Amino acid sequence: MKFSFISPGPNRELRMSEKKKAIGSWPPLGILYIATVLKNNGIEVSVLDQAAQAFSIKDTVSWVKKEDPDILGFSTLISSSRTAAIIAREVKKENPNITIVFGNFHATFNAERILKNYPFVDAIVRGEGEYTSLELAKCLEEGGKLKDVLGIAFRNKNGIVLTPDTPLVKNVDSIPFPDRELLDVDYHSAIVGANVAPKKFTSIVSSRGCVYRCRFCGCTRFARNLWRPRSVENTLDELQLLVSEGYRQFLFVDDSFTMNPKRVIKLCQRIREEKMDIEWICEGRVDHCSYELMRETVKAGCRVIYFGIESANKRVLDYYRKQTTPEQAEKAVKSARKAGMEVIVGSFIVGAPNETKQEIQNTLEFPKKIDLDIPQFNILGAFPGNEIWNELKMKGILDEEKYWETGVFPSEISPDTVPCEEIKQMIHEHFRHFFLRPDYILTEIARTIRSSYRINVVINNLNRIDDISESLRYLT
Repeated sequence: MKFSFISPGPNRELRMSEKKKAIGSWPPLGILYIATVLKNNGIEVSVLDQAAQAFSIKDTVSWVKKEDPDILGFSTLISSSRTAAIIAREVKKENPNITIVFGNFHATFNAERILKNYPFVDAIVRGEGEYTSLELAKCLEEGGKLKDVLGIAFRNKNGIVLTPDTPLVKNVDSIPFPDRELLDVDYHSAIVGANVAPKKFTSIVSSRGCVYRCRFCGCTRFARNLWRPRSVENTLDELQLLVSEGYRQFLFVDDSFTMNPKRVIKLCQRIREEKMDIEWICEGRVDHCSYELMRETVKAGCRVIYFGIESANKRVLDYYRKQTTPEQAEKAVKSARKAGMEVIVGSFIVGAPNETKQEIQNTLEFPKKIDLDIPQFNILGAFPGNEIWNELKMKGILDEEKYWETGVFPSEISPDTVPCEEIKQMIHEHFRHFFLRPDYILTEIARTIRSSYRINVVINNLNRIDDISESLRYLT
């Protein structure tokens, strides 16, 4: 039995410059976790990261033909769903006997639609996929009954069947570390086109899920509103293994890395006790990032922090159900700056239903007020799995059959929202102005001169000036 996996690229052909940026994006940890569990249970596996390998559709189909698996699994997100469907269709034409399986967020929330609209897809793995995929593979190998496999969807002569959910793994320490050797790719992490992790880099997850219910996020439903941390010792064991393999820079991709500040502080203290010479990046909630926490992370090697600030308007934050305030965001940035954080990034979402043009303006101006190094502006999206999608559907504004594969900006379809094109123009103007301010440029130069981390990043990005310029030009 052989099970091959594909992490598909975005729902469009990449330009050559974009292919350069895609090579070395974050590794697909979800697939690597599943593939490792299968491999440890005697199943042959192979993995392709299509975007990172810069493979075309034709290249990818040829890869599958060469691997010749019994089962082909796709990790599908809203951004890659159509690419996955095209590849799957072409593979099925070449080999009608192959079993094609879709998984991850998009497949979980669209299981019945996918099976209804894609006759070339045979089954859906819903939710976390490690042990569901293992049971599915065993069932197919032994000729068992699919209805006995928990957490899947499939067709039979009576229609589409959804089996009961697979229980979540309570002890996440029991899940084996993902085997990164399954992919021969040099990964990195980029901000506005610049590689901020030029040393040997990978991502790591120290917890799963989130207890918050932000309306723009699908994590709540996917992880069943639970947060399950790995122990500090288990996380440290993986870090030590990776360091022994030559990795020196890491990105924690937890949905809620700072959920338990005491746990993070303990991890940081253990990193220092073990004298681990590493640098890392993480995300933090603005209501969980005290000066004490920020100082401990900096001393343990954290160089970049992402704050999910989202909006400068309390009313909009309440609509998102973010459970934070603009004042908390300002305080978190000050704490991180005082603690010596090298780079502070803030992520913002604009274009909510009923959000006024002035409120959008407030958010676009907010990064200057709170002294961020880099702002990232995003337009609110609605997709199956988040509450924004359900709201627009209930109001009769959203055509599910039209947008289920791609999602949609509410600002494109909602009459009480600032038009999407107008929002894009506002973002473009503010983004350019933010980076071209003389005081900002001088401040960032001074911060860079004082930082060995920043200097190393600058030196290692001298050959990427064109990519950085293009990102600054097109980023919205």
